[in-house]
Amino acid sequence: MPEGTLEVTLISAKGLENTDVFCNMDPYVAISYRSQEKKSSVASGKGSNPEWNETFLFDVSSNDSTDLKVRIMDSDAGTADDLVGHARQVALADFVTYKKLIPLDTLFQDGDIPATSYNVMKDDKYCGEIRLSLNFTAQKSRGFDPTDGNIGGWKQSDRD
Repeated sequence: MPEGTLEVTLISAKGLENTDVFCNMDPYVAISYRSQEKKSSVASGKGSNPEWNETFLFDVSSNDSTDLKVRIMDSDAGTADDLVGHARQVALADFVTYKKLIPLDTLFQDGDIPATSYNVMKDDKYCGEIRLSLNFTAQKSRGFDPTDGNIGGWKQSDRD
């Protein structure tokens, strides 16, 4: 497992199921990676098609999970916030299944996943989409690198 920085850019959502009966909902997003959680600003009155364009950074260590959790919430004054849904990656096999998390294995190998739409699900029911881009910057290893030319503290001179 690599070490470094995970960068999540929350772009927008569309077609979210409105949890408010009398007005547009005020959505925000909670993004969790291991014990780290970040929350977006509240898109006040933006309803089913909010835009955020916010970036969040997470520290990745060698013991970390390879999954990202994304929850879309509706901010409510005076009462508990309502869950709109969870972002899930769709996996196609013999039939369509929904995974509750966004796996990051590919990101750790490739370093970048461009803006991608993920289904928002609640109780196994589709309720919109959320758009994210992901970037991973690996931390340079501090261990021995035999290709750097330093052996035992001595470096071969470039002079002839």
